[in-house]
Amino acid sequence: MRNAWRLPLVGTLLLSCVGCDQASKVIARAHLTLGESHTFLGDTFRIIHVENTGAFLGIGANLPEPLRIALFQGAIGLLIFGLLWAAAFRRETRPWQVAGFTLLAASGTGNLLDRLLFDGRVTDFLNIGVGSLRTGIFNIADIVGMVGFAFLLLANAEATPSNKSLEQTREE
Repeated sequence: MRNAWRLPLVGTLLLSCVGCDQASKVIARAHLTLGESHTFLGDTFRIIHVENTGAFLGIGANLPEPLRIALFQGAIGLLIFGLLWAAAFRRETRPWQVAGFTLLAASGTGNLLDRLLFDGRVTDFLNIGVGSLRTGIFNIADIVGMVGFAFLLLANAEATPSNKSLEQTREE
């Protein structure tokens, strides 16, 4: 993928995903009281406002604050920079990887902005499940990150030759 196409793609994906994430969090903070829960579709879908100081499912929330800042702001900032560099400039990066790296960077950026603006807390408000089988509470940035990860898996599957192709190659 030529760099002339990469930069607009990376910029558009990054800004639109971070923008949607931040807009949804502004709405959640403005219209939901902390801890307030609303259920939809027979309790399959819940909206509940929480502020998460940890990472996925609150992991690391009990770490000392300087370590939390170093990990969840410093290290994540560096990771975001690396992902964006790979998406925009790494020569060997294929189109699905460009999208995957950018979406992962957008996910990290959306949550990093929260941490920087709201004293290390990330606004989460979405939950899905059936009965007691439920996801953790998450946000739009988390969805973007999962889609980015799926794109990277797709890129890996696309780059990995099938067994049949390997056998054909050996026979030739």
